Amino acid sequence: MQQRGNSRLNVHRDDEMKHELQGMLRGDHPTRAEEWNDPEPGADDDPALAEGPVPPRGSAGVQEAEDEAFRFELARHLPRTLFPAKRRTLLRALFATRAPDGLVETVRELPINRSFANVQEVAAALGRRPRA
Repeated sequence: MQQRGNSRLNVHRDDEMKHELQGMLRGDHPTRAEEWNDPEPGADDDPALAEGPVPPRGSAGVQEAEDEAFRFELARHLPRTLFPAKRRTLLRALFATRAPDGLVETVRELPINRSFANVQEVAAALGRRPRA
């Protein structure tokens, strides 16, 4: 089939260009044809990163994240309809939902006769800071 119009490239040049771009199209590693696309190496005077690109915000930030993860895990295993509830009811619900042993053991530390209105109160009673 013959093509119409002006074309500066012929079939052979098209094949040659496909071959040159094949490395870039198939893989993420640098190839000789794409040196311009290689990432620039770090400079000699760049500061070293201690624990990744974003430094931790301190122990308070880490503790907040752990507390939030704990509340999330509690909320996954304790439905809202369960509240208000006492320790015994909470433990039964955790066993029924097959909660992790660590979570069950932590909830066992709650006072026996106190009633809790929601997950936030449970977390606060266990020494976890409530969400701000």
